[in-house]
Amino acid sequence: MMNYLKTKRNVLMLSIAAATLVFSCTDLEIEETDSILATGFEGITDATLADDQVNSMYNSLRGYIGDQANLYALSEVTTDAQLIPTRGSDWGDNGIWRQLHQHSWTPDHSFITNVWNQWNELQLTASEVLDDRSSSSAEAKAQANFLRALSMFVILDNFGQIPYRDTQASSQADPEVLSGSAAVDFIVADLEAAISGLPTSSAGDDNIRATKAAGRYLLAKVLLNKHIYNGSGATDASDMNRVISLVDEIDADNYALQDGYFDIFRNTSDTETIWYVNTGVGNRIFNGLHYNSTGIGGGGWNGFSTLAEYYDLFEGDPNSNRSETLDGALLDGQEERRGGVPLNGVPFSGVDGTTDNGGFEDGSNVGNGFLIGQQYGLDGSALQERGGAPLDFTREFTSTVTGSSSLIDNNEVRGIRVMKYNPRYGGFTEHEIFFRYSDAYLMRAEAMLRSGGDATAMVNALRVIRKASPLGSVTESDILAERGRELYCEFWRRNDLIRFGQYTRDWEFKDPAAVGNTDRNLFPIPATQIILNPNLVQNPGY
Repeated sequence: MMNYLKTKRNVLMLSIAAATLVFSCTDLEIEETDSILATGFEGITDATLADDQVNSMYNSLRGYIGDQANLYALSEVTTDAQLIPTRGSDWGDNGIWRQLHQHSWTPDHSFITNVWNQWNELQLTASEVLDDRSSSSAEAKAQANFLRALSMFVILDNFGQIPYRDTQASSQADPEVLSGSAAVDFIVADLEAAISGLPTSSAGDDNIRATKAAGRYLLAKVLLNKHIYNGSGATDASDMNRVISLVDEIDADNYALQDGYFDIFRNTSDTETIWYVNTGVGNRIFNGLHYNSTGIGGGGWNGFSTLAEYYDLFEGDPNSNRSETLDGALLDGQEERRGGVPLNGVPFSGVDGTTDNGGFEDGSNVGNGFLIGQQYGLDGSALQERGGAPLDFTREFTSTVTGSSSLIDNNEVRGIRVMKYNPRYGGFTEHEIFFRYSDAYLMRAEAMLRSGGDATAMVNALRVIRKASPLGSVTESDILAERGRELYCEFWRRNDLIRFGQYTRDWEFKDPAAVGNTDRNLFPIPATQIILNPNLVQNPGY
């Protein structure tokens, strides 16, 4: 059922086409796509037009964040948290998904090219709003400072160098390239300007656009990773102190850890959502569910899964993850964040966002968190896969041809599935969290630890709220594991693994040639862009 284009269900919104080569008998013409400045650009002449440009940038983010390919795939599928096995011919797609998990991607991988093009275009669009000649309001400039910083952060984090086009330079001039400390300094300056001009928000507000808290969150993220970006390999004490103070300032706006983990991911008020994108969460729901898991949205797409070793980060029975109902008691000793597979649906009571299906809340038979073992219908009946066998998700991935561990030739039930946004509250609800307070909280704990402090009490405070056992002490590896448990499938796993030196370690199905290969910490710059801009230098290993 699901090839690459179908699985996206038209959610993917490409803002620009990939660069193309047009050959003639005598010359080579390359179409530039990532940072085109209109010839004769002299600023945005009207404040309303600048506001429209900011609106357009936020609309672009709906596709950039809501998609299951591109940035999400680079951030999660290239890690131990997500993989997409081939099931018969489904999800084969010429190996495009497998290459990411195996770290065998090539410079022409379309998701890598799309990320480069999309976020560089966003950067240039923001620069036009910030041009001194543009009639932009102070609010528009603050939002543009934030969005430019975000786009440059994404490019720096994934590619290690940023092409920056001065909007007052000739449109024919090659963009300069920022890397290392120069790139970090540019992003930090943008964020400082953004924080100064952005509105203040409090926890529970409808934070659909950047606020001071979002600017502080992103600045803390940049400073926490600064030693990776500038190549120093060691954190600076002043940077760690700033991370701590930035999160303290977020606290002052009443953001706080919230009890009830999966309630955070509903489109309701909470104390943790610093910034969400009004994009449908359908990709996060349906790409892992089996075709027969639910009738909502026409059923699942039976693709995305996780490794057993990631599931084993959590407390609980390694082979069973049951709960009485979606809201009921957890039955297998699991911590709250691991979720549970309900034994039947929840009786319909008219809760906002739910619909009645035979007296049950439709979709409430689909579990939260990690789905393993037998799955059940609304009435408690054991579900079946399409061939009539039990719909019983397994820990392992096994070829139906060879019987051995494999990423190809899997059947319909291989692999543990992940469910953070639940279909019970609407399959395509437009509310995907991008910046969350628990992340900021753990950034502060990490900064404390990297400064020589003891983060045990902070981490345990979070663990107690999440119904997990307290730790006797906390090391760097404990922080990484806790971030994995708290923030799975929220765009941060690759970034975290690199910062803790774990991105190149071995995991199931990784290409042996990629194990220990630090060249894979960065993605290749699209070859066409190397040709277009001689200031760019291809990353090592490509």
